[in-house]
Formats: sequence, structure tokens, C-alpha cells
Amino acid sequence: MKEWYRRLPKMDACLADTRVEAWIREFGYEQVKDAFARELGEIRKSIQATAEEAVIETGIAALFDAVEKRLKGKFLGLRPVINGTGTLLHTNLGRANFSEDLAKRAMDKASRYSNLEYRLDAGKRGSRYDHIEGLLCALTGAEAAMVVNNNAAAVMLMLAALCEDREVVVSRGELVEIGGSFRIPEVMRLSGAKLMEVGTTNRTRLSDYREATGSETGAYLKVHTSNYQILGFTESTVLDELVVLSRETGVMVLEDQGSGVVTDLSAYGLPREATVQASIRAGVDLVTFSGDKLLGGPQAGFLVGRRELVERCRVHQLNRALRVDKITLALAEETLRLYLHGDRVGEIPLYWMLGRTLEELREAANWISSKLTESLIQNLGLEIRETQGTVGGGSLPGVSFPSLALVVAKGNSAAQEAKLRQGEIPLIARIQQDEIWIDLRTVYPDQWGFVADRLRELEAME
Repeated sequence: MKEWYRRLPKMDACLADTRVEAWIREFGYEQVKDAFARELGEIRKSIQATAEEAVIETGIAALFDAVEKRLKGKFLGLRPVINGTGTLLHTNLGRANFSEDLAKRAMDKASRYSNLEYRLDAGKRGSRYDHIEGLLCALTGAEAAMVVNNNAAAVMLMLAALCEDREVVVSRGELVEIGGSFRIPEVMRLSGAKLMEVGTTNRTRLSDYREATGSETGAYLKVHTSNYQILGFTESTVLDELVVLSRETGVMVLEDQGSGVVTDLSAYGLPREATVQASIRAGVDLVTFSGDKLLGGPQAGFLVGRRELVERCRVHQLNRALRVDKITLALAEETLRLYLHGDRVGEIPLYWMLGRTLEELREAANWISSKLTESLIQNLGLEIRETQGTVGGGSLPGVSFPSLALVVAKGNSAAQEAKLRQGEIPLIARIQQDEIWIDLRTVYPDQWGFVADRLRELEAME
């Protein structure tokens, strides 16, 4: 057994190996050394436990692979991936994307000193919100606007600043839960507001709001059910009716608009959705919405509406904990500017992807297929098939649109899917009916070659 221990590679020899140079550049010398020490320690434990010579042979042969796996498992890090799922706003893959030009314009501002909180005209301190307030007001028609780090934060701040220790009336059918088990009732409780449920899951009338109104009522809250649908025997109170009631009772109307619709979705073959502009025109006092859903921008939560209410949110102590940094502000500013020019909305990747035709997707499928051998195509059973894409990200539930996919119809789909996502540039596909589906609507033209590379790597599995 002592002889087996002597055959273990020395640390100096391990660290001098050419395979290790890249790891040291990426993770640092001490971290790589520690990974080798731990893996060599595991081999020693195995020798003691089994007293079999084969154990050391196997352990030494797999040592460098084990060290690499340990390092990459410990320091995962963000990596670019190819989204072949057909879900445009894929929450697990980062939701909304940015064009290279937009990202460059934003980073030119955010990577160095800027006038983040400095008034160049007056030569004194300013507010970070000034840089996008004008854009939001011009876009939505609101009197004032501000931004925090996500929409859940915007809702919490709105309720904390305006409704602490007051009752907030909400329809039972709108007590939504968003990703990560964040629920409207819990957000409301943490804000200090008191939930007053009215109506039933499927039907809430204006009379329900009226009957719930009392001296302790602070607001009527409408919540957009952006990530689910209630179908069948249903009834809900429209904003116009609630605003009329608000004028009678003196109770303000707040709205969590959710997905942040500020453009006509029907132009992209999607159902019409109520917009933030429509809510402001209807007379809603304060509206919150997301930045990284149907707005197509960075993760953020916007508050737009009456100036006095926005100011109360702005000066609330909770706002300090929820404020955004200069990178988010720069990305939001550049995204919002595109909406001021109707013909430039297509530069937002979400809407560029929605606007792609089936002919364009077929061009992608044919190009990728042309880079593969006939034998590989036959072995994989590779086919071009029509499919349905979705928006995702908790937006437009139940809505799909035509798309096109490359389908790997032969082989072990689970093993193939794992191989695709473990490549140098991971390709994330979906398994459907024991086949691999790569939806091309969410694959960029400069990624077609990488898709072909990943498919060629499946040949070794045959």
C-alpha cells in the first residue's frame, strides 16, 4: 500500500502540467492547488478503504478530469448559452436579451465615471432617477416615475409608502404567486399593508369593492394575472369602473401591471394586452411593471403615476435598499429610448425574435443542416419540423406562435440533451416525446455554426 501511495503524482508535477495553465489563469494558483490536494486526498482514502491496486490506477487516470470538475463546480460563473427552447423570455436563461449595440451604448456610460447623481447644468448633486423619469413619463403619459430593482420590490415599496397599516382591497382571483414562491399576500404583509380579499377566485364585481370600503381602506389594488389564466364562468372589475368608484370614495387605485406592455402586441401576431399607457389614461393613481418581461429591458421595477405618490415612494426609507445601480439605469435608458421611435422597437431582441418569419427560420435550419454530413443526419434522424414557441417569463400564459425546430429523432434523448448543454458553448434544448427539439426562433444567426458544432459532437455517441 505504501508503494501505491508513492505512485501518486507529486503536487509540483501536477501544477507544472500544461493542462493546468488555463485553470490557474481562470481560478488562481491557490484554488487549483487546493483542488489537486483534495482530489489526491480522495484517492488516498479510496486506497485505505479498498486496498485494491486498481483503485489507484483509476484515480490517477481520472485525476485531472476530477480537478477540472471540482473547480468548475465550485466556481460556476455566468456563461453564454444558446437558447434552443423556443421560450423567448426564459427566466432560467436570463429573460430579456440586449442587442450588442444597445449593450455597448449602455456600458460606455456605466463602465466609467458618469453623471449618475450629478447635475451638469447646475454643477451640484442630482438624482439617479432623473435619467429615465423623462423617458418613462413621455412613454406612459404619467406625471412622474422612478425605478427599483424589480417589480416585486416596486409593489412592496408602493404599498409600504402609501398603505402602511391601511387595508388594501384585492380580488381573490388576483392574489398571484410569481416565480420563486413570491406571493402578493406575503409581499403585502411585509410592506405593512393589510390585505382585504374580495369576491371569489373566478368572479369579482364592483359591488365587492364598494362593500369592502371603509374608514381603514387605503387603496384598491389591481394585479395583472400575467402568469396564469382563469377561464370559463368568470367576471372581473375593469379599471375604468374601479377609477369611478375611487372618485366616489376617495380611495386611490393602484395597479401591478406585471409584464410592462407599452407597445401594440397585435403587430407581432399576439393578443392585445392592456398597456401601461391605458392604465394611466384610465386614471390609475400609480402603476408598477417589470423591466425584463414584455418591455424587453433589464431586471427592474418601474413606478409611474401621480407625482405626489411617486415622491412618497422616492423618499421612503425602503427605497434605499431597493435602488438600482448605474448598469441597470444605463440599460433601462437605452431600452426606453427605442420606444420613443416606433420604427426602432424591432431592435429590442424580444421583438426581433417575435418578428422572425418561418421562412427565415427555415433558412437557419437549412444552413445548419448543410454543415452536417448525410450520414450524421441519418444517424440522428435529424428533421425540420413546425412547432410552437412561447413568450415565457410569466408573460402571456396560454399564448403560443408558430416556430420551426431541428429535431433529433434517434438516440438516447436524455444523454444527447446532456451532451448538448455541456459543450464549450452550451446548447439548451428541450426533450419532447423522447426527442431533442431545438427551436430556432431563439437562436441567433451568429450561433448557427455553434449549433452545428454541438450536433456534430453527438456523432461520437452513436
